[in-house]
Amino acid sequence: MVNEDLTNKLQKLMQRVGISSFKNLSRAASVSERQILSLRQGKLKQMKVEVLLKISEILKISLTELIETFSDVNFPSHPENLQKNPKNPHNANTNQEIADLQREYKRVILKLEQQRAVLQQEFQQSSLQILESLLLFWPTAAQKAKDNPQLEAVKILALVQKPLDQLLQTWGVETIGSVGAEIPYNPQLHQILQGNAEVGEIVKVCYVGYRQGDKLLYRAKVNAIK
Repeated sequence: MVNEDLTNKLQKLMQRVGISSFKNLSRAASVSERQILSLRQGKLKQMKVEVLLKISEILKISLTELIETFSDVNFPSHPENLQKNPKNPHNANTNQEIADLQREYKRVILKLEQQRAVLQQEFQQSSLQILESLLLFWPTAAQKAKDNPQLEAVKILALVQKPLDQLLQTWGVETIGSVGAEIPYNPQLHQILQGNAEVGEIVKVCYVGYRQGDKLLYRAKVNAIK
C-alpha cells in the first residue's frame, strides 16, 4: 500500500526539479517504476544504495537527506549522544542501521568513481583514435606553414576537417546551417549579430551552430540581409 505522506514528500521534491510524474522520475534516474513505488511505500531498507543514490542525484538532494525523508532512520549531527545509553535497544539498532548505510554508501561511491574513471579513459581513447591523423600530422603541417607562408591553407584544411567531422558524427552532433548560407530566420536556432530580422526573413550565416539530438548546443550566428 502506498504511503500518502511519503508520496506527497516525493512529489514536492519532484516539483523542485521539474519532474511531473513518477514514470518520468524512473526514466530520469534510470531505475524501475517498482523502485519508485517502494520509496512511496516506505520500503527504503529493502532498496539498494545504488538505486537510492541515483534517485537522490536526480532530485538534487544528498543520500542522507533522502534516507532521513523516507525512513525512520536519522543521521544525528552528534551520533555520540546515541551511544551514551548503549543498553537502549532503539539506540543500538539505530546506530547499527546508520553504520550499515554509511558503509554501503562509501562502497557505492567508490564503485561509481572507479566506473567513472574507466568510462573517462575509454572516452579519451576513442576520441584520440578518431583524431589520430590530426595528432600525427598537424604539428608537421603547422611547421611547414610557418616555414613557407605562401603555402595554401586549403592544402592542409582536410587534415583538420576530416577528423573533426568524424568526431562530431561519432558524438551525434549536427551543424546548424553552413557559413555563407542564406536561410529563413528562426530565433530558436539562430542568433542575430547585425541588423534585425523577423521570423522567416532571410538571414546569412556567419558562424554555424550545433545541436546534439534534441539538445541545442550553440545557435548559429547570423546577419540580417536588408
